[in-house]
Formats: sequence, C-alpha cells, structure tokens
Amino acid sequence: MEINNTIKYALLIEYNGNDLVGWQKQNEGISVQSSLEDAAKNIFNEEFEIQGSGRTDAGVHALGQIAHINLPKGHRLTSRHPFYIISAFNSLLRDSNIRVISTKPVKAEFNARFSAIKRFYKYRILCRAAPPGLDKGKVWHFRKKLDISLMQEGVKYLIGKHDFTSFRTIKCQAKSPVRTIDEVSFSCEGEEVIMRVSAKSFLHSQVRIIAGTIVKIGDGTWDPEKILTILKGKNRNLAGPTAPADGLYLERVKYPENLLNDTWPIIYDSQLYN
Repeated sequence: MEINNTIKYALLIEYNGNDLVGWQKQNEGISVQSSLEDAAKNIFNEEFEIQGSGRTDAGVHALGQIAHINLPKGHRLTSRHPFYIISAFNSLLRDSNIRVISTKPVKAEFNARFSAIKRFYKYRILCRAAPPGLDKGKVWHFRKKLDISLMQEGVKYLIGKHDFTSFRTIKCQAKSPVRTIDEVSFSCEGEEVIMRVSAKSFLHSQVRIIAGTIVKIGDGTWDPEKILTILKGKNRNLAGPTAPADGLYLERVKYPENLLNDTWPIIYDSQLYN
C-alpha cells in the first residue's frame, strides 16, 4: 500500500492475556499483533503491519496498549466516524479476549513504540488464603500478608538510573541493562496489594522480577536494604522469582502531546453517528 494513500491511526487496545502468547506474532499460538493484522486484512482486503507500544509477554494483560496502523484513504470506514473502524475490528475479534476500545488519526511521524516517552504498568497481588474465583488468571495469589511500608522502603533503591542486570531474564535481548525507573508505588485495595511502576522502557520481565523480589521484603523474608545488595551484585540469581504473568497489566502509555494526547473518543451506540 502506498504510504501517500493512507491515513495513520492510533489504536487503544485492551486484552486478557491468559490465552495469548503475548503481543508479538509467533510461529505458534495466538498473539495480539497477529489477531489485529488478520482482522485488518479481512476488513480492508490488504496485508497490514501493526506495531504496538511494547511486547507484553505471554499471559500479560493490557488496559491501554497503543498500536498504529496505516489504513487506506477514502475507504468507507476511514471516511466515517471511528465507531465504524472499532466495530469492524471487534466484530472479527469477538471470539478472542482482545478489543479495540478507541481509535483516532495521528500524524505520519507518530510511532506507537518509538514515540512513547513513558510506560505505566500495574501488578495485582491478592493476599488471602482463598484462591481467586472471579479474578482467576488476573492476579498473583499470595497467601501471606504484605507490609507495603516495608515494600515502599525497599523500592526506593530502584528509583533512578541503574544497571538492572539482576532484574532481567537471561532471554532479555536488550543491548544494555541500564534503565531509569521513574516511580514505584503501592496501594491496598481490599485484599489486594497494587504495585504501579513507570519508566520510559523496561527490560524483559523486569516488572515481574521486581514484584517477585519486593514480596520478599513485604512478607519479612528480606530487609529493605537487600534490594541495594541485589542491584550491586548484577546477578539474576540474587533477586527474587519472576512473579506470574497473571498479575501484570500494561496500564497506559504516554506520548508527546503534539503526537498523541491522552484524550480518546469515547464511543457509544451507532445511532449517534448515522
């Protein structure tokens, strides 16, 4: 498709990652990327490449994944309200756990991955004896009480620019282990402890390893200062386990205002757009 004959759209996407191999298309299994590209091909009868803001792992969920796609100008869908684009996608995605929530045209220079200036993740930990019923597959079930004041004290050592070798998997393909964590916070919501982490970018499984490590502070196994020792050791074996994918959510992605602001069209029933 000639780029001059297209309009670039940003897509706001949510998905339940339980039955997915992650964002990126792979040789086996269902991915978010391949599902969206297959839907676009069915809608527009052309091949498409859809790029997302980040490659969430198998089992990881998203509340605010962002992607971009170049759609043909003058098509009956791109000539009308965004309602018709998201409805076409969601009709074909109805048997999956993937949904396009909203969409809007963006500048040609917008790139869902490379234009992002901050990514926000949250991690849900259900702290009780009884396993989850309604939220099965959506939280990490942890059978001990956690002290979030100790956890907050421990993560202070992670804030800022560090070598996070101890907090990435051996499969991580990043050229450098150095990353800058902007913020880590904790809150209690009923029986859940919620950890929120923000940074421009993350290493492979970094947030999950942080979660798996910080619960050892919260349950009293380690002192908060242990985090500093783990960081300085630059050895994955020093940190805690990789927490389950079930509890991790890509919450939102921030971009420069001139490329993509946080205001998305809230789309209702079709009769409003006829």
